[in-house]
Amino acid sequence: MFAVIKTGGKQYRVKSGDTLRVEKLAADAGEKIQFNEILMVGGDNLVVGAPFVKDAGVQAEVVDQIKGDKLIHFVKRRRKHSSQRTKGHRQQLTLLKITDILADGAEKSGVKAAIGAGSVSGAAIAAAAPKAEKKADAPKSEAKAAPKAEKTEAKAAPKKAAGGDDLKELSGVGPALEKKLHEAGVTTFAQIADWSEADIADMDEKLSFKGRIEREGWVEQAKAKTK
Repeated sequence: MFAVIKTGGKQYRVKSGDTLRVEKLAADAGEKIQFNEILMVGGDNLVVGAPFVKDAGVQAEVVDQIKGDKLIHFVKRRRKHSSQRTKGHRQQLTLLKITDILADGAEKSGVKAAIGAGSVSGAAIAAAAPKAEKKADAPKSEAKAAPKAEKTEAKAAPKKAAGGDDLKELSGVGPALEKKLHEAGVTTFAQIADWSEADIADMDEKLSFKGRIEREGWVEQAKAKTK
């Protein structure tokens, strides 16, 4: 009996005992996997899938994770006669040994079939089962309530530092610049009113707006607001 399986975008004709190399699969050496995308099953009765044969499966054992032969190709640029680059690549592959071909009843084979999933390992199914149970147990009301709670907290967040002034009242100060001032420890008009020339020069460097403080007259505006 033989079968035609599909994996990694390729098709392979296999029979029990065959060893083949396929595109890398997420399975460790010694692990058993099952292919469920079976295009054809041959033997006493030839069965062709549409596109896959229902309830058919092919079991295999992972021998090793290997690399293919190195492939060399050249990259040339048009109209540049001396431009040529050599590139190499070794494809990641999985070495398999076919152990059994199941014409039907794949779900009774000891490895749960996942129709349409291509290939599935027993360990992957076992790892996925607890996650599915946890999702089913979670009440819908809690899942819906979580995003609303986050939105409420976001709305409740203060727009300005506690005990600080609204620095956006200064000429040329927007939300982004106000945030930079808060990060620099400046939250009140009184702080800006007490700036010396050295403080102004230092703040110009931090804000990356050299000369803007004097040009907009922040110190004079701050003094007027603190009176």
